[in-house]
Parts: sequence; structure tokens; C-alpha cells
Amino acid sequence: MMLRRVLGAIAILIIAWLVLPTLVIIPMSFNSASSFNFPPKGFSLRWYENFFTDASWLRALGASLQVAIVTMIVATTVGVMASIGLSKVRFRGKALLENFFLTPLIVPGIVIAVGLYSLFLRFNLLGTLPGFVLAHTVVALPLVIINVMASLQGVDPRLEEASASLGAGRLQTFFSITLPLIMPGVTAGALFAFVTSFDEIILSLFIQSPQLQTLPVKIYYSVTQTNDPTVAAVAVIAMFTSVIIMLSAQFASRKRKSVSA
Repeated sequence: MMLRRVLGAIAILIIAWLVLPTLVIIPMSFNSASSFNFPPKGFSLRWYENFFTDASWLRALGASLQVAIVTMIVATTVGVMASIGLSKVRFRGKALLENFFLTPLIVPGIVIAVGLYSLFLRFNLLGTLPGFVLAHTVVALPLVIINVMASLQGVDPRLEEASASLGAGRLQTFFSITLPLIMPGVTAGALFAFVTSFDEIILSLFIQSPQLQTLPVKIYYSVTQTNDPTVAAVAVIAMFTSVIIMLSAQFASRKRKSVSA
């Protein structure tokens, strides 16, 4: 019993250490002073108002949403196809190929950013929507593959065989049998891809331009150059958006497990 209480206390301390620095930004976003003060001096919604009335902040938000949505669609489509291919085909070196798809989760982001910057500079993709989507898909794709592969492991191959024996083609079998069964994993992977793209900062810093600047890049420049307290309100909005989407992805994952069971 004593050991359980000690472990519980340690767990609470670790959670507080991880969460409190993030929660501090919430009262700071309601600060009435024109600086980053904690505890805040007075209560005001001026920084939220400034965010929703400032064209540059809204432009950055729109760019992030546009990039994240397109990245989600591309990463989900490619990830589903790659996952199905990996689950259906048997060949020597398959495990190595599966690990290769997951390398963006292991390789430091700065390494990927430098490589993509050199490549995009050559092909004039810096500061373009296709460039952002390609770059963000690199880091979002592994998350889609992980979730879809987990869902595919719970699919009974006899269902697809039965569909084929009844005269259904491969596409019809996929859309009528396989896709509905793996949809929770696809949904979770798509949501993770959206959040990954929406929050991506390292790659975005390297490939951004004055014409196309995402919200995390705008936040970075606001903190390092202008010291604008509006960034606190923006951070709270972005944080709650990410949390809601991540909780939705977690719900989809639990639904996937219940369906597999």
C-alpha cells in the first residue's frame, strides 16, 4: 500500500511537471498588461480580440489550416495504400521497408529540414503550398501507417475472400469490406496527421516565405522579434484545438480496439 502511494505521488509530480508549464499560458492570455506577465495584471480579452482582428494572424491561421487539411488528405491516402500493400505482400526485407517508413519519427527534425530545404531550393518549392504539403507529409505519414496497420491486423482475411468468392472485385471489396473495418484506424491516423501538420515548426521555419507563413512560424517570430502578447492567446487557441483533435483520435483508437475485439 505504501509503495502504491509513493508511485502515485511520483506520477502526480511528473504529470504536474509536464502540464503546468503549458497551463501557465492560459492566465497569461487574459493579461491586461502589454507584456508577458505571470501572474497576470488584471483581466482582459484584448489579445484574443487582437488575434481575430489582425489580418496577419488570421492569414497565418488560414495558411496552417489549408496546409494541415491538404496534408491530412495526402498522408491518409498514401498511408492507407502503403499499409495495405505492406499487409498483403510477402517478400524478403519487408520488415526493413516497414521500418523505413517510420524513420521520420526517429531522425531529428532538423536533419529532415536541412535536406528538404536543399531539395526544395533546387525545385523552387520554398514557400509554396505543394512544398509545405510534401514536407509535412513526410512527418505525418508514419502516424497514419502505424494506425492503419494496427487496424489491418484485426481484419479477418476470410471476409475479403468471401467477398471475392461472391464476385466482388478488389476495389469493391476494399470499399465495402476492408475500409469500413479499418475506418477507426484511418480516422485516428488522419487526425494525427492534421495535428502534426498544424503544429509543425521546424520544417516550416526552413521552407516558409513571407507569402506563405504558418501559425507556428508566426508565433515563433512574434516571440523572438516583436514580443507581442497576442501570441499567448494564439497559443491557447492552438493548444485547445490540438487537444480536441487528439482526444478525437484517441476515441477513434478505442473504437478501433473495441471493433477488433
